[in-house]
Amino acid sequence: MKEKLKKVINDALIKLDVSDVDIIIEVPKDSNNGDFSSNIAMQLARVLKKNPVSIAGMIKDNINSDDITKIDIAGPGFLNFFVKKDYLFDNINKVLELGDNYGSSNIGEGKKINLEYVSANPTGFLHIGHARGAAYGDSLANIMRFAGFDVTREYYINDAGNQINNLEKSIIVRYHNLCGLDDELGENSYHGTDIIEVARDIYNEYGGSAPEDIFRKKGVDFLLRKIKSDLKDFRVDFDIWSSETDLYKNGEVDYVLNKLKETGNTYEADNALFLKTTLYGDEKDRVLVKSDNNNTYLLPDISYHLNKYKRGYDKLIDVFGADHHGYINRLKAALTMLGEDADKLEIKILQMVRLLKGGEEIKLSKRTGKTLTLADLLSEVGVDAARYFFSSRSLDTQLDFDMDLATSKTNENPVYYVSYAHARICSILNEYNKETTNTDYKTLDSVYAYNLATKIYEFSEVVSVSALKEQPHIVTNYVYELAQCFHTFYAHEKVLTDDTNYTLDRINLIKACKITIKNALSLIGVNAPDKM
Repeated sequence: MKEKLKKVINDALIKLDVSDVDIIIEVPKDSNNGDFSSNIAMQLARVLKKNPVSIAGMIKDNINSDDITKIDIAGPGFLNFFVKKDYLFDNINKVLELGDNYGSSNIGEGKKINLEYVSANPTGFLHIGHARGAAYGDSLANIMRFAGFDVTREYYINDAGNQINNLEKSIIVRYHNLCGLDDELGENSYHGTDIIEVARDIYNEYGGSAPEDIFRKKGVDFLLRKIKSDLKDFRVDFDIWSSETDLYKNGEVDYVLNKLKETGNTYEADNALFLKTTLYGDEKDRVLVKSDNNNTYLLPDISYHLNKYKRGYDKLIDVFGADHHGYINRLKAALTMLGEDADKLEIKILQMVRLLKGGEEIKLSKRTGKTLTLADLLSEVGVDAARYFFSSRSLDTQLDFDMDLATSKTNENPVYYVSYAHARICSILNEYNKETTNTDYKTLDSVYAYNLATKIYEFSEVVSVSALKEQPHIVTNYVYELAQCFHTFYAHEKVLTDDTNYTLDRINLIKACKITIKNALSLIGVNAPDKM
């Protein structure tokens, strides 16, 4: 219907000798302001050098459409359209026909997207910060694929470098402790119980005579298995697992280092090798190779991104933690130096998660071992609540995760509220227990039915907007609003009656609602229960 209205308005503008205008159609929050609204008259005020209200009147006078029942001019010049409801009823039949595919589109046109997220160092178990990135990345991949993009999900394993050295040393200390030796963790050591688990695993296998060269590999392998297992439990899968170590083995790190030197983008100072990132907007030049001849983490990261570029993606999306904000300019600068289009890389920065329980914030620290792991969180609140809550806010805003709310069985808990709508519809459909057919929906004439049908109709556009803006929370907010519309409808109208046509109209409506709720929840990795 929005496309129809755009055409109708465009036809009216042609009559006014106006063309090439981006016509915006929106759905008013208040249904009293029409089914659809456009600010086109205000857009044209400077072009036509007239008052927007006057322009709105001119457009209205030149509109001719059987689908429009009334046009109001409101406020400073909004055109508010009241249209026939046939498109809503046709959409109900469309939902019933498409089922699990309702809401999908080809707006992405098969564009190849590489989406990298989580990529936590295998130096400990995943925590709630990783969980937020995992939920965002996986949900975005689902949504973009549903909208016709060709998405590759990727995890980059930092299995080389100083952090892995610290991991190895930490495991050795804990192993020595198990052997009865008095050894202490250093300043940069890892203190978590996960390190103790790795050490105990090694001790159980080798006793007090473990070879010195196995601690590093055993640690990385143990923790990576745990990471993969926790992500699977969180309904998060990856298409590709890339290794930093492989970049070194394949000579890609050396290639990038030599290339940057050859192109004159490096210089030596204080016995270290610097990259001239200030030439591309960075606040200072960055060290590539330290004075001890060890590479910084920036060099293999540049190599990794060049590797992704060479695979032919149309766009790369990275999801980084809040502490990586300053990393954007230096990485893009390096890619530009290597002759790549840095604009193809988009870096998302996820903000911190504040964990609340009993009204108090739980203070966490990975370094000291005082942290809530992803596995702990899932055992406390469940996968559905965790996935929903992490997908309920924009990635660039701080998230307060209220564990008490997430586990409550009340309407204040949004995931419970939405799930209950789906379960209630399932219960009604089970009680009806008859085959359904398309109808003319003549008995659907209340504002509650219209609001529900309208919200169902919006789903396809919601998915498209969410994919294009790369914001899964748009889908999460939508499905909550859809549940609201259903609960309000159900509170005011009886579905199962002795009137066959009346009942069938409403059965089809709520069945379409059920399909839409399930499809929306599946995009954010949340199950839709049949009973509660």
